[in-house]
Amino acid sequence: MSMQLETKRLLLRPWLLSDAESLYMYAKDPAVGPIAGWPPHTNVENSREIIRDVLSATETYAVCRKEDNRAIGSIGLMIGTASNLHLPDTQAELGYWIGVPFWGQGLIPEAAMALIRRGFVDLYLEKIWCGYFDGNIKSKRVQEKCGFRYHHTNKDVHWKLTDDIRTEHITCLTKADWLIRNE
Repeated sequence: MSMQLETKRLLLRPWLLSDAESLYMYAKDPAVGPIAGWPPHTNVENSREIIRDVLSATETYAVCRKEDNRAIGSIGLMIGTASNLHLPDTQAELGYWIGVPFWGQGLIPEAAMALIRRGFVDLYLEKIWCGYFDGNIKSKRVQEKCGFRYHHTNKDVHWKLTDDIRTEHITCLTKADWLIRNE
């Protein structure tokens, strides 16, 4: 079960079905989903299904501002076989997105650093992977700010959720490198 994490400005908490309207408000925007690898949400019921079927996964959190606790984005660690990267149980993949009105405020790096700490300290992970699609410079910057290093590129990947062909850049952060950064 996911717990609640707190940062200076954010609460990271499990998704609730009551978050569906807020989720739909940000996830319907075509600037958000497709660049992250998923189609825009079509209505509140679609968002409710996504909460039930996808966002209810272990270590997946609603990103909420402390002042109103409204879900404005999502962040999660997909550990081992839950990842698309076919990882061992000592490794995870980090995924995230945030609604357009909150872009450029450093909220996702803030959330990511809290979840990375949880991964290495509480969940005893040895390595965390992350990726971004060609052209997603904002996601690349988040990964750089958090200490991820370029690992490899997968070209001509058929992405099932959006049924298209993409180039994906994969980065990783080891526990050893994270410890050095956080001494």
